[in-house]
Amino acid sequence: MANAMRHRLAWPLITLLLLLALNTAFNPSFLHLEWRDGHLYGSLIDILNRAAPLVLVSLGMTLVIATRGIDISVGAVVAIAAATAAWMIGGAMGGDVARFPMPLAIGAALGVALLCGLWNGLLVARVGMQPIIATLILMVAGRGIAQLITNGQIITLYYKPYFFLGGGYLLGLPFSLFVAAAVFALLYLAITRTALGLFIQAVGINPTAARVAGVQSRRLLVGAYAFCGLCAGIAGLLISSNVKSADGNNAGQLLELDAILAVTLGGTALTGGRFSLVGSAIGALIIQTLTYAIYSLGVPPEINLVVKAVVVFIVMLLQSAEFRATVRGWALRPALGEVHR
Repeated sequence: MANAMRHRLAWPLITLLLLLALNTAFNPSFLHLEWRDGHLYGSLIDILNRAAPLVLVSLGMTLVIATRGIDISVGAVVAIAAATAAWMIGGAMGGDVARFPMPLAIGAALGVALLCGLWNGLLVARVGMQPIIATLILMVAGRGIAQLITNGQIITLYYKPYFFLGGGYLLGLPFSLFVAAAVFALLYLAITRTALGLFIQAVGINPTAARVAGVQSRRLLVGAYAFCGLCAGIAGLLISSNVKSADGNNAGQLLELDAILAVTLGGTALTGGRFSLVGSAIGALIIQTLTYAIYSLGVPPEINLVVKAVVVFIVMLLQSAEFRATVRGWALRPALGEVHR
């Protein structure tokens, strides 16, 4: 049992289970699943569907953080990708007609997101900017780019085939889950079946030593940021498809903060090197389940962010080995005092 509690995924899993238990305690039908209209309905399905974009962004953020970086522009990239796809599909051309073919619109949106990630990677790896400054540039400018694409308006989508990405179902489950699972599986195989995972750890732990050892650290950095941008682009497609619109100003807002929280909750070290894809996915589910609990419990919107921050703060303290050691030291002081007497 003690060894199990030392596992890096122990506390994230315990946190997720506690949140599920809390939701079940206040909502007896929380775990109820119902088959209706050819697919599953229920709170759990809703949480999984809404968590899919955050899982995708968290996977990309994991690689960036593992290389000692950070990307605070992912929310803006989500908005840019959504705006690009929405503009190319068209907002008022009927439910069955698009301005451009949907595959072309999706490809263009993902291409733009990939270019955004490459831009960040080049600023960090080639120019030598600090990651937070390099990505801050796109975080600020990206919102303006997205609003230029949408002409400052919210583009409402009517093209029904596009709705399948974020709102459709396959084999009874939301299609967005299959998208997130496919990206996770491909990345997990690349990390575990090739030397990519070892190279990322090496660069995160000691970039100079990794470069001396022959690791192409600059290319790896550019690739990590490019992948992060691509994941944000996919998330933007899912979000715009789900809400049937693209809002350059608000789409993906604060998503970068939730992604960073999800990655850290999952056990990835902000100092680089140590990372966990499974942990990041669990962290994203924690964030979404917590959000669901806050709204279902009727917490006023004015303080829901405070509640989320407090819960995340407590979880991070529990995950800290130093904090747990300090608490154990406080607990043992009275006993040690009695022994000395």
